[in-house]
Amino acid sequence: MIQRQFEEVAGLINAARNNAIKAVNKEMIDLYWTIGKYINTKIESAEWGESVVADLATWLKSNQPDLKGFSGSNLWRMRQFFITYKDFPVLAPLVREISWTHNLVIFSRCKTPEEREFYIRLSKEERYSKRELERQVSSGLFERTMLGNVKLAPVVREFHPEVINAFRDSYIFDFLNLQEPYDESDLQQGLLRQMKNFILELGKDFLFFAEQYKLQVGSSDFYIDLLFYHRSLQCLVALELKADKFRPEHLGQLNFYLEALDRDVKKQHENPSIGILLCKDKDNEVVEYSLSRSLSPTMVAEYRTKLPDKAMLQRKFNQIIKEQDTGE
Repeated sequence: MIQRQFEEVAGLINAARNNAIKAVNKEMIDLYWTIGKYINTKIESAEWGESVVADLATWLKSNQPDLKGFSGSNLWRMRQFFITYKDFPVLAPLVREISWTHNLVIFSRCKTPEEREFYIRLSKEERYSKRELERQVSSGLFERTMLGNVKLAPVVREFHPEVINAFRDSYIFDFLNLQEPYDESDLQQGLLRQMKNFILELGKDFLFFAEQYKLQVGSSDFYIDLLFYHRSLQCLVALELKADKFRPEHLGQLNFYLEALDRDVKKQHENPSIGILLCKDKDNEVVEYSLSRSLSPTMVAEYRTKLPDKAMLQRKFNQIIKEQDTGE
């Protein structure tokens, strides 16, 4: 009893500490925004030339030696920060909710308001470290997620209307260092050894349930490669791994697993299970044909063991959007 009360006090302390950190961060971002706006106004009105910013940094260093982080390059970044978001009232409040370090990564590396908003929200929700955020930007997470949204089978949307942004068109397992040739067992064991990185790639709403999860149907036993639970979607997620190219017959096995999960494992309050077939390669047209009449919430994604070409992903995404807009 007393132990629980002590834990409650500790909870109050930690909550207050977190609120204080958030308040300090917001004040700092507000300050950088205000400085950036001030500098931009002076330059736009031709009252200041570019050299004045360097003079300001020198003056601050000499006259306010206790102030840190106001070098000439940082002052220019504050101006760029303001310019980037000043015309986007939806994004301006969001940038106050993540750190300056995370903001620097996002507004310096992302090209569109949509991409910036995606990473701002994800940084807040997933609590990425700077290193994790940089890795996701480099891996083209935005493009891979948007492609996954475009290619979601209608039955998945029907069973899970909130599924948007939960899955990717491709997954990047650059942390595995697999040596060719390898099989499904090598892939599975590598992912299990690197579970922290695997969850980071999947998304932190995924909770690992089991490997080689046993399903007993009739007198036969079947085994799902990897079984997860998705907190937001409130459903089981079965992952089947294939070390070769996607083939239509792979879906039959996965559909069978989903039926068994929903009949024998799923709890009454949970949503229908989802299946993800992770293949080394896939032909998108073959995938589309295979999924067109599927009545199960299944998806086919490919995985890569090296970081993709981000520019190629952007071109691929833009092409699909263009095709949708023109009705091709």
